[in-house]
Amino acid sequence: MTARSSAKARATRARILDAARRELGRDPDRGLGAVAEAAGVTRRTIYAHFAGRAALVEGLAADAGEAVRRASAVARAPTPDPVTSLARLVLTLWSVGDRYRTLIGLAHRDLGPDRVGALLGPARAAVAGVLAHGQRQGVFHTALPPGPLGRALEAHVLALLDSVNSGLWTDDGTAAATAVLIAMGVRPDLAATTVRGLRPSR
Repeated sequence: MTARSSAKARATRARILDAARRELGRDPDRGLGAVAEAAGVTRRTIYAHFAGRAALVEGLAADAGEAVRRASAVARAPTPDPVTSLARLVLTLWSVGDRYRTLIGLAHRDLGPDRVGALLGPARAAVAGVLAHGQRQGVFHTALPPGPLGRALEAHVLALLDSVNSGLWTDDGTAAATAVLIAMGVRPDLAATTVRGLRPSR
């Protein structure tokens, strides 16, 4: 395969995944025909890249997992202030979750808990690290250890993303990050100020 044909294949694959993300976000039961039409390709082209619907969903999951890994690495940049660290982490991961919120509805039906756990592993580790730091400094409550507390926050944020996905709410992550900080025991005024400080253009 030449460099040009390889680049064309990658671009086609990306276009198919983008169409799948949109179409399955509208209706998780959309078929490959609808995805092909949205991507501007034939069903045969989809099958050249993905063996079927399950492989297409796994392709979305793999892309999402890589985005979570990169976002978690960026957001884990060391800082002495755990409140700022947690706010930055939520805002960074929110942008990934917002792009791939289609997978929220597909996760347990199409992927299963083990695959979901693998995809979210880097984010879970990052969150647990920040929470442990904040608990040691006394800025986050200590009713739960970092692991279970992080999973509770994960469920909270995923529920908010699902509300956006279903049209019940709109948010760019600002309100979600503020709510997470407040849930961790941060004063509401400090939570709002911290998140605003990470949104200089607002």
